[in-house]
Amino acid sequence: MRRRDAALVAVVTTLALAVTGCSGSDSGDEGADGTEGAQGATAGASGSSEPTPDEPAPGATGSSGAPVAPDEGAVEVVETVADGLDSPWGLVRLPDGDLLVGSRDGGTVHRIATASGDVTEVGTVPGVAPEGEGGLLGLALDPEFASSGLLFAYYTTAEDNRITAFRYDSSATSGGGLTTDRDLLTGIPRGEFIHHGGGLAFGPDGMLHAATGDAGEGEGELAQDPDSLAGKILRIDPATGEPPADNPDPGSLVYSAGHRNVQGLAWDAEGNLWASEFGQDTWDELNRIEPGRNYGWPLHEGPGGEADGFTDPIRWWPPDEASPSGLAFQGGSLWLAGLRGERLWRAPLTDADPEAFLTGEFGRLRAVLAVGDDELLLVTNETDTRGTPSGPDDRVLRLRVR
Repeated sequence: MRRRDAALVAVVTTLALAVTGCSGSDSGDEGADGTEGAQGATAGASGSSEPTPDEPAPGATGSSGAPVAPDEGAVEVVETVADGLDSPWGLVRLPDGDLLVGSRDGGTVHRIATASGDVTEVGTVPGVAPEGEGGLLGLALDPEFASSGLLFAYYTTAEDNRITAFRYDSSATSGGGLTTDRDLLTGIPRGEFIHHGGGLAFGPDGMLHAATGDAGEGEGELAQDPDSLAGKILRIDPATGEPPADNPDPGSLVYSAGHRNVQGLAWDAEGNLWASEFGQDTWDELNRIEPGRNYGWPLHEGPGGEADGFTDPIRWWPPDEASPSGLAFQGGSLWLAGLRGERLWRAPLTDADPEAFLTGEFGRLRAVLAVGDDELLLVTNETDTRGTPSGPDDRVLRLRVR
């Protein structure tokens, strides 16, 4: 295990950025073979080939107050549920408590028996093209799974990103447990390597929500194009693949726009939708998503966009402390799994400062799933091209939190 990083600082920072391009350093993307971050403009200005933002204070976030050390008793690693996983990404929990986990690189779905830790392949999603950050990404279980048996998957093909419904047969063996039911949505733009998005989750209203990336094209302009599905959060009727009648525009799947690369979606106890978003070189974001709002990318990264009609994030972090992928709500807080940051952030839905846990202990963290009243399932991601896998990587950990 890696040594715990002890010091965290939380400060108020409100920067208006005026840069274009990208540095050659590791940016806030999850990345693949050094391809990340090669695009984008912030604050709508241009002219420089390298970003020149002011240096944030170490550990800067969008919260206020004095430096905060984490409450060490708030997170307990109870057990390793399973290990030896290859490039895990999406995670869902079956009604009987077992898990399904997808492999980004392999396009396979495995079942994890939580009682024994046994891992069994149940099927392969056909047509998955795992170049760069693409591949088999988010998974979502139909709220009516007990009767429908449907598993929804967001994945990259050679032509697009798409969402397909599969029927899962738990009695099948030798990898034959998935059969294609129907393509729900095709034609989500994909780039050559980066910014596929991939978050997939059902809301309390029974509608399917999908987070798409800006496809890494140009300077991220697709995120501001109302006719493009890229750089958006989509709200989809899972029965038809069509826009629900109460979407902001009843003729469009777009629920919110101006996103760079969202991978985590979660709802709090009041039914509010939240999203975790990769920034470029300056700020990663935690956004409260409201229908019809525009979150600013590529014209704004982090705070400072309200004067131009954009919605600012509620929290923000430097990419080397976050690069958030998975998101879950548990115990009155949002929990963000950090890839480059290699830590689990707790962001209370109060004025309290965010706290980081497990810093450097398990490497890159991909998915997080709330279970019961006080537990999280946390998926590590060391085998997904940018980590340094060793021993039992990758793992699903069971945490008790408060």
